[in-house]
Amino acid sequence: MKKKSALIFGVTGQDGSYLAEFLIKKGYMVHGVKRRSSSPNTERIDHIFDSINFKNKDFNLYYGDLADGSNIFKLINSIKPSEVYNLAAQSHVKISFDIPEYTSDITGLGTLRILESIRASGLKKTKYYQASSSEMFGKVLKKKSINEITPFHPRSMYGVSKVFAYHTTVHYREAYGLYASNGILFNHESPRRGANFVTKKIVQGLVRIKKGKQKKLSLGNLYAIRDWGHAKDYVESMWKILQYKKPDDWIIATNKEKSVKSFINLVAKKLKLNLEWKGQGINEVAIDKKNNKIVIDVNKKFFRPTEVEYLKGNYKKAKTLLKWKPKHNIETLIDDMINYEIKNS
Repeated sequence: MKKKSALIFGVTGQDGSYLAEFLIKKGYMVHGVKRRSSSPNTERIDHIFDSINFKNKDFNLYYGDLADGSNIFKLINSIKPSEVYNLAAQSHVKISFDIPEYTSDITGLGTLRILESIRASGLKKTKYYQASSSEMFGKVLKKKSINEITPFHPRSMYGVSKVFAYHTTVHYREAYGLYASNGILFNHESPRRGANFVTKKIVQGLVRIKKGKQKKLSLGNLYAIRDWGHAKDYVESMWKILQYKKPDDWIIATNKEKSVKSFINLVAKKLKLNLEWKGQGINEVAIDKKNNKIVIDVNKKFFRPTEVEYLKGNYKKAKTLLKWKPKHNIETLIDDMINYEIKNS
């Protein structure tokens, strides 16, 4: 029987690396696409890909960019993958305020380029997964769980671009009969999270403070509330979404919420850092009671022009129909991240 093949855009990212591992274990031939950069950016996949000799019978790596439609078409038309996973994006919400045009081009129009390439190649059996985001919901008027019919109200160009990509996916499904599905993933973290994302900043910063390698950690909105899961669990949901009998749209979440401040306190407790919070608003600080020094402060440069205050997802549909549920909770997620930082920071 012919091996299934998967093409992953964004394979060098957190989700892409875990998904590549997962699919190789499932017996797939995995094709990954990475952007060209002046320095190596394959550290998340170096354990499954020989970047020196370019040899792995189950894994192939290609250069590509979601801004380059002709390159996307050539890759899809030549590989003819069983499944395409679009995990590539300019994915940092705060940065999307600084580079809105680039964010829209990659995160929004990049999706269109992939779907149009699948359609133009006549690959009617190819299944497509779009990495949609909880940031599409943005301004939630009532603090309750979000489901698949909750209206979108994005509060950043990242969120706006993801809404465009979501509806583009639905359009290609309805207009051309493509198997095209959206996985609306809420925040998911891991030891492989990028260094400028808040959970990674918190864990990495507090571990370094504990080791005496860093004096202070500066953060933005301490009271933003998020639904945090583990990326390992969430990439399994991606695969399950494409194995379902028909294309559809799915919330992937834990249905549990924590504020940024609560996340900090959990990490500090596990590291045996005794923090005391003082002040309010921009003047709020956390003091290490052991030496009475400020170890966390608030910096307005990390605030967004329009904040998303509350996101919690109801994954009942995925639990019922896909038989998916998260294996990790916030405690095991933080343990995983702390253990990695202790070894590597």
